[in-house]
Amino acid sequence: MKIGFHASHEQFTPRHLLELVQKAEDAGFKAVLSSDHFHPWSDKQGESGFAWSWLGAAMQATSLEYGIVNAPGQRYHPTIIAQAAATLDQMFPGRFFLCQGSGQLLNENITGEKWPSKRDRNKRLQESVEVMQRLWQEDDYLNHDGMFKVERAKLFTKPTQMPTVFGAAITEKTAAWLSTWADGMITISKPIEELEKMIKAFRGTDGAKNPMALKVQISYAKTREEALNGAWEQWKNNIYPSKLIADIDSPEKFDAMGQNTRKEDVENHVIIGTDADIFIEKIKKYGEMGFEKVIIHNVNKQQEDFIEFFGKQVLPNFQQD
Repeated sequence: MKIGFHASHEQFTPRHLLELVQKAEDAGFKAVLSSDHFHPWSDKQGESGFAWSWLGAAMQATSLEYGIVNAPGQRYHPTIIAQAAATLDQMFPGRFFLCQGSGQLLNENITGEKWPSKRDRNKRLQESVEVMQRLWQEDDYLNHDGMFKVERAKLFTKPTQMPTVFGAAITEKTAAWLSTWADGMITISKPIEELEKMIKAFRGTDGAKNPMALKVQISYAKTREEALNGAWEQWKNNIYPSKLIADIDSPEKFDAMGQNTRKEDVENHVIIGTDADIFIEKIKKYGEMGFEKVIIHNVNKQQEDFIEFFGKQVLPNFQQD
């Protein structure tokens, strides 16, 4: 198992995030997961740097493994993501993985194109990954006519190895569907019994050992009040069901929805803690469940305190691959 640091471009400048991933490596984190937003979840978050520019700098500045949560098909043509991923893997062999999802209107609306139904977005996602994988492997020019078009595309700079593609799932239905085509699954922290259902849906009854990653939302601070307030201030807009938030198109509308969020609602979605034991217990359980990557997202703004705390009190309790 590798324990990773989540680089939230919605909350911090790219320059600040470069400093944070270097601190995270020094503290003992072994991986980084990067978000890929055009708009933040809230005006109060206030940032949204271009993650793909940042990734090259961050991978050069550290020796960590990196992944990105990305939605091909609308804001990005899949051939461009294939080229970007191949370039990163060529420069930093074996250190890059992709997490591919069906997207959110918050980021994709900038193209002015019609926002497809969830069913069509899923179809587009699977086609996108299939096209990317063909470009990484094949030497002939590729044509494709489906949810998007590709005409005579060929990657002359290929990856040193096939990047692992984790499909993003929030529901059991999506997890089961991912098992038919994705290399692995990434999901977000939920109650243990719900995560067990996700794992069963993805791996099926045959117990196939496909890789799984988990993004865990926490809020650490020196007092519980500070941790809860920080989580509510930064993450109250993003605790609602995916079928709702996928169709909201602006930070202003997210902020309007977040006005109704109570602090106790946030506690149901973010692990609030002030001491190491709660985090150690949770991470150990996630490892026992089979997650090979556990990415920790401290949703409040106190990143340096969180990194120092995890480096001294949490990470030494784990033997990471």
